[in-house]
Amino acid sequence: MGLHCSTVKDVTKAIEENSIEFVDLKFTDLYGQWHHFSVPVDFYDEDDLFKTGLSFDGSSIRGFKAVESSDMLLVCDPTTAFIDPVCAHPTLSVIANVYEPGTMEAFGRDPRNVIRRAEAYLKGTGIADTMYCGPEAEFFIFDQVMYETGRYSSSYAVESSEAVWTSGEWGLGHKIGYKGGYLPVAPFDLFQDIRSEMVNEMIKAGLKVERHHHEVATAGQTEIDLQFAPMIQMADWMQIYKYIVKNVAAKYGKTATFMPKPLFEDNGSGMHVHQSLWKEGKPIFAGDQYAGLSQEAMWYIGGILKHINSLLAIAAPTTNSYRRLVPGYEAPVVVAYSARNRSAACRIPVSSPSPKAKRIEFRCPDPAANPYLAFSAMLMAGLDGIKHQIDPGNPSEMDLFEGTTLKKVHTVEGSLSGVLDALEADHDYLTAGGVFTEKLIETYIHHKRISEFDAVRLRPHPHEFVMYYGV
Repeated sequence: MGLHCSTVKDVTKAIEENSIEFVDLKFTDLYGQWHHFSVPVDFYDEDDLFKTGLSFDGSSIRGFKAVESSDMLLVCDPTTAFIDPVCAHPTLSVIANVYEPGTMEAFGRDPRNVIRRAEAYLKGTGIADTMYCGPEAEFFIFDQVMYETGRYSSSYAVESSEAVWTSGEWGLGHKIGYKGGYLPVAPFDLFQDIRSEMVNEMIKAGLKVERHHHEVATAGQTEIDLQFAPMIQMADWMQIYKYIVKNVAAKYGKTATFMPKPLFEDNGSGMHVHQSLWKEGKPIFAGDQYAGLSQEAMWYIGGILKHINSLLAIAAPTTNSYRRLVPGYEAPVVVAYSARNRSAACRIPVSSPSPKAKRIEFRCPDPAANPYLAFSAMLMAGLDGIKHQIDPGNPSEMDLFEGTTLKKVHTVEGSLSGVLDALEADHDYLTAGGVFTEKLIETYIHHKRISEFDAVRLRPHPHEFVMYYGV
């Protein structure tokens, strides 16, 4: 349940009132994966968790430390406490920041420390004091999945009772066609009850959910939308969101994935991020410019578009991301902005005349992104646009396609390698104010190139055997 804790004493009270047996400490590695360990309530100590910290081996966490300097500390944020909906034994989970032992310096490559620095930097500019985020994360719910790769074999397969490719098997016959899954009712939509349970568990954990529905693709593509919140809170919520989605799916004997493009020739899963800046409780993106935006909002878009390829190295961070970011699948591949055009990277939603609803929607990110780094990077790109008054150019109101072929427009880089090259060449806007460190960017690029891009690039693909074995 949402505990609404503000202080350490609030957490201690919640532990007593809810008969908690374990306190679980959760933190995020550089690439977005959650990690945790649990403390029996008999060993709960306020100073240990919230002041001096509990130790862990940083050399075993991707992107953190070498073995010769592996000791690190977790110091929990009491405002993040929630009753864990996954654990069978009563467990209170709390999200932690990573610190260096001895000096108690905030660790530069801890993603949650990055977003805390980004918020402090925003306040220091005087432009605004709050960035609100509203991500729309999509994912697939499959019945089963199998995959393996080795030196002499490679394969994967997904199974879904909802998928159109099973229509040749005995069954009830209600199948969702390719690109035919937007908002169907049961019995085509098989996952209403699973999604509803996911939403209920999110609400119990303190998240605010606006809606849920089936998405465009076949085979159980789904979207659950959270109400907008300040960016640090929203990044925490996204970690809880993914945790609940995967575990509720498993409870039903299903498997959920946030992989951007698991299916060939159907829509992939994005994470459109709505964002706005506020100062002293007032929105600063509403004005008299295009689509009711302020001049600051126009410049913010200019910063996003100027830095878009380096930004995508963080916001669309996998090789699989660039199987989604291609023309013809509602993917936002055009470096442009528009009030209506969904192929443009930035869209200005027209949902309400209220100035409080005025925002921009960056459509390129996907849910494989580390939310702490992604939200921080978007903010830093937008602030760079405001600081340097970057003109985003004219909006793109025209039809950008001829059939499924793009007209002569500027598109985003088409590979992980391309956006990593862009990040290497263009990251001064990220390191402004020490928000992202050079070491973080260097570590991130090295891992992505060697452990991800090269791991795919150097392996024969099964379809290459189809095309080339007989040459």
